[in-house]
Amino acid sequence: MFENLTNKLESIFSKLKKAPSLNEEQVDSGLKEIRQALLEADVALPVAKQFIENIKPKAIGQEIIRSTSPGQMIVKIVNDELINILGVKNQELNFNAVPPVSFLLVGLQGSGKTTTAAKLAKLIGEKHKKKVMLVSLDVYRPAAQEQLKILADKNNIINLPIVEKQLPIDITKRALSAANLNGSDVIIFDTAGRTQIDLKMMTEIKQIKELTKSSETILVADSLTGQIAVNVAKEFNSFVNLSSIILTRVDGDGRGGAALSMKHITGKPIKYIGVGEKIEDIELFHPERIANRILGMGDIVSLVEKAAQDLDQEKVKKAEEELKDGMFTMDSYLNQLRQMKKMGGMEGVMSMLPGVNKMKEQMKNASIDEDMITSNEAIILSMTKEERENPKVISGSRRKRIAQGSGVDVSKINKLLKQFRMMTDMMKKMSKGKKIPSGAIPDEILNQLK
Repeated sequence: MFENLTNKLESIFSKLKKAPSLNEEQVDSGLKEIRQALLEADVALPVAKQFIENIKPKAIGQEIIRSTSPGQMIVKIVNDELINILGVKNQELNFNAVPPVSFLLVGLQGSGKTTTAAKLAKLIGEKHKKKVMLVSLDVYRPAAQEQLKILADKNNIINLPIVEKQLPIDITKRALSAANLNGSDVIIFDTAGRTQIDLKMMTEIKQIKELTKSSETILVADSLTGQIAVNVAKEFNSFVNLSSIILTRVDGDGRGGAALSMKHITGKPIKYIGVGEKIEDIELFHPERIANRILGMGDIVSLVEKAAQDLDQEKVKKAEEELKDGMFTMDSYLNQLRQMKKMGGMEGVMSMLPGVNKMKEQMKNASIDEDMITSNEAIILSMTKEERENPKVISGSRRKRIAQGSGVDVSKINKLLKQFRMMTDMMKKMSKGKKIPSGAIPDEILNQLK
C-alpha cells in the first residue's frame, strides 16, 4: 500500500536525519522534494500545495533548527499534517436514524460497488449485530442484480428478490416495504453505475435518495484510478452531496494519491477501505494508522486487530504450548503457514510492519514470496506422519520421495528443512524470553534461505 510514496519519503527523511543540524536552505530543499514526491504519487496539485504551505512554517521554525534531532522533528511534523489531511480521526457509519436505516452506494461502473455492498453488509452484521438487507438497483448492467444475489446468498445475507423489468424507483419502494416486514435494521442500496457521470444517472440517484431518506450516501471509488477518482468524488459531491467515501483496491495502490486528496477536495471523510477480494477484506479507515504506513512506521495496531479477527485462537494457544514444551513440529509450521494465509499471506502481514520496504528488499534477495509458502505447504503435506513429527529422520531417499510427491526439486526440500531448523531455534529463544537479533528477518535465516 502506497509503496512508491513511502519509498520516496523514506529516502528524503533519511538524508535529513543524517544531518547533525539543519539550516533553512536544507529544510526548504527537503520540502520541495516532499512536494515533488506527493505530485508523483498522483496527489492533487491543490492538496500538495496546501500540504507544504501548512508544514513549512513549522519546518523552518527555530524549534527545528535548534533541535538535537531536526530530521526526526520534520518527520513528526509531516506525520501530523498527513493525519490532518487524511481526516484526523476515523469515523463510523451513521446509524442514527429510525430503522430501517438506508445506506446508498454510488459510483462509476467498475469501481467495486457491488462487492463493497456485500462486504459492508457482512461487516455491519458481524460487528454491529444488525440485520442487513441488500438491494440491487442496477437494472442496466447485465446480470448486475444476479451478482449481488449470489454474493448475498453465499454469505447468508438477506437480499430483496429480483423482479424482472422493475424500475429502480419501484424496486426502492418494494425494498422499504420488505424491510419493515422482515425486520431489517439496515438496507444497503447498490445503485447503478455508469462509465461516466451523466445527468440522467444523477437525477435517478437524487430521486432514490429522497425516497429512502438515506442516512449515508457513500461514494465507492477505485483507489487505483488516482486523480480520476478524486475528480469523480468532486462531481458526485456537487450533484448529490455525499456523506462519506469508501476507497476500493487500496491494497494494490502503490501511489496513494486518491487517499491523500479525497478529504481535502470533497470535505467528506473516507470511512472504509477495501484491501482485497475476500468478503472480509474491508477495514475501517484510520487516518493515523494510514499516515504511519505511508511514512514506513507500520501499523501494528491493525495487525493485532486482524490477528484477533482472523486467527484460530485455539491453534495459537496450542502453538504457544508446543513452543514452551519444545515440541514445535512440521505440523506446527504447517498450521502457521495456513494462519498466515488467512491473514492475507505474507504480503498482508508485511504491509502492516514497520520498515516494510526494507523488509521486502530482504525477502526479495532471499527469494521469499507467496509461492514459497504454497510450495512449503505442498512439501509438508507430502511427508509421512513420522517425518512431520521428527524431520531429522528425513534421509536422502526420503527427500527424493517428498520432492516427487510435492512436484518440486530436492533443493527446495533442503531449503525448507534448513529454514525449519533456524525457525525452531529462533522460536525456542523467543519462548524463553531471549532477545532475537535485530532486523525484520534475522540474517542467519536469510543466509540459510539463499
